[in-house]
Amino acid sequence: MSESFFQKIESKTGVSMNEIFALANAIQHADFTDEKQVRKIVKKVGKLAKKDVSKQLEDEIVNSIIKKGHTLDVSQIQSMINRDK
Repeated sequence: MSESFFQKIESKTGVSMNEIFALANAIQHADFTDEKQVRKIVKKVGKLAKKDVSKQLEDEIVNSIIKKGHTLDVSQIQSMINRDK
């Protein structure tokens, strides 16, 4: 992909491509049955989205992901974070 494509994403979201790639890498190699790893990813998504994630919401998201055990849908995390406004 072209560098201008990434620059457009960065300017619209305020999130650097390095942060996005780091999150993608963490998700790709995560064990979604490991609560510590899942919590770390949830916190990272909240930080990138510039949203405060309450302990209660974090617990809800983590439990939902661990219950599935093998998949993670970042859009699901984002919608749950946005719902808690």
